[in-house]
Amino acid sequence: MEIPILYEDDDVLVINKPAGLIVHSDGRTEEPSVAEWALTHYPHMAEVGEPWTSPQGEVVPRPGIVHRLDRDTSGVMILAKTPEAHVFLKQQFQDRTTEKTYRAFVYGHPVQDHGTIEAEIVRIRSVPPRWGVRRDGEERKHRAAVTDWRVLARERDPETNEKVALMEARPKTGRTHQIRVHFKYLNHPVVCDPLYAKGRPCLLSFSRQALHAFSLAIELPSGARRTFEAPLPADFAAALAYFSGTEGAHV
Repeated sequence: MEIPILYEDDDVLVINKPAGLIVHSDGRTEEPSVAEWALTHYPHMAEVGEPWTSPQGEVVPRPGIVHRLDRDTSGVMILAKTPEAHVFLKQQFQDRTTEKTYRAFVYGHPVQDHGTIEAEIVRIRSVPPRWGVRRDGEERKHRAAVTDWRVLARERDPETNEKVALMEARPKTGRTHQIRVHFKYLNHPVVCDPLYAKGRPCLLSFSRQALHAFSLAIELPSGARRTFEAPLPADFAAALAYFSGTEGAHV
């Protein structure tokens, strides 16, 4: 298993996670993961990070992991190589001083060109995990979530002629499935999302949810603030070919 490395120093490792790869074990299945890859290539990272206890009671190691991407979301991730770096990076995610930018293809054409979604997120199903926006009067445990978004381009799927849009999302919080839930709340779910667009055709030839973590701005333990970008994967590049007026990876 090969994972592209975007940047590396003594403290951190920045990778471009492929779609289809889990970040760490879910305690239910055995399959390759970012955590397993990190341990293979950087054995000393076994002592870095905090383990997670699965619902089944299994203690799952998470070497160097300070944030997550969904299995079928590709893109930029940062890992800590030392315990000190882990604490330093994790605090920034908790304090919301990182800046995350995503690219997504969604169903339909939003009426507005940009906006902000402020909608609290609640867990509505456990297996498989599924989340949704809290409704008025709902008393279930919920967590505030904010996402800024803008439309980068509007087009139609060449096979079905359905409307599709290329979106940028900038989550201000880091809730589970946040962008996917918020775009569904906007009535423009992510193309080919198996949970939040279930039953809809996978447009633009996607075979996984069309969501990519494009960039991450964060302060490194060295004191430098850096922005890391993950090049768009092949399925995104192919889909962009159907859009006029875009600028490749930097749209």
